[in-house]
Amino acid sequence: MVITYYGLSCFKAQSGDLTIAFDPPSKESDLRPPRFETHVVLSSHDHPRHNGLKELSGKKNKEPFFVSGPGEYEVEGVSVIGFPSWHDREKGKARGGNTIYLVSMEGITLCHLGDIGSEEIESDTVEGLGEIDVLFIPIGGKDVVEPEAAAKIAGRLEPKAVIPMHYTEDTLKEFLKELGEERPKPARQLSGGAEEKFTFKKKELPEEGFRVVILTPAIG
Repeated sequence: MVITYYGLSCFKAQSGDLTIAFDPPSKESDLRPPRFETHVVLSSHDHPRHNGLKELSGKKNKEPFFVSGPGEYEVEGVSVIGFPSWHDREKGKARGGNTIYLVSMEGITLCHLGDIGSEEIESDTVEGLGEIDVLFIPIGGKDVVEPEAAAKIAGRLEPKAVIPMHYTEDTLKEFLKELGEERPKPARQLSGGAEEKFTFKKKELPEEGFRVVILTPAIG
């Protein structure tokens, strides 16, 4: 599988011929939408920085399958389950809802927490998420969980790999400190120095504990 980061909480995950996009920004945001073809597009909540469902084109002249909320979906061999959560610590009173997505494709499970704003995740949701291979977790504070809370969530969900998103250099340092880790080496650097990707096979993920993978956005 190859995972590419496009900034904030936007990612592309590609495994074989299957491609899925998480939280692409829309043209109405202050971010530049990425350009690639995909089978599925997921949006964690209705905000211009996260709801650019229509910005990406589909494969083989077909429109992508759009998901923008909780539920269970199956398309092109990809299983998607959306779990309701909150964008704040006040059960949505401040910023509304947020969807956590669990994606299973070609034997690998990905969990994207979107703009989760509270470390309090329902026990039923944790149980439903099950075994996670890769966890995408915001750590920037303000509109999302703080690094300390993010570290607690990662410890509770026990993924095999953790990819921080929605971060600054300061919150990244704090997050790693909370985990008791030094800054890891970045994923493989591509030519030009602008884009990093996490390329891996399931068997390469740790059996115990988790690996922290830091990606630099492909779009600045």
